[in-house]
Amino acid sequence: MLNHVVLMKFKPEVSDEDIRDLEKALEELPNQILEIKMYEFGRNTLQSDRSYDFALIALFANPGALERYQKHPDHLPVVAKVRSMCANVVTVDFNGSNPSATEAGPPEWERDPWERLKR
Repeated sequence: MLNHVVLMKFKPEVSDEDIRDLEKALEELPNQILEIKMYEFGRNTLQSDRSYDFALIALFANPGALERYQKHPDHLPVVAKVRSMCANVVTVDFNGSNPSATEAGPPEWERDPWERLKR
């Protein structure tokens, strides 16, 4: 899966109502754009000097799906809204790790020492 991460730093004049309007617009996108596999966004809760104000994380099957999302007519007005509200926007797109490659279960010290022999 392709992970798409967007971090937003709002302009000082952006109001809470502006942010609520953005949240409503973002909330609709997964219902309008089939390429979106997972979509989460939210305001920063732990303020620091390095913090951005808002983040969005989305999953796409491949780069082509991300490109279709970025060009989708329902996405473009949201992009315009973000650009008008933000002093800075940064993004990163990366291929996520394979969750099935990690071993689930209790830590080694909690496991039955004879489990490997039982297989």
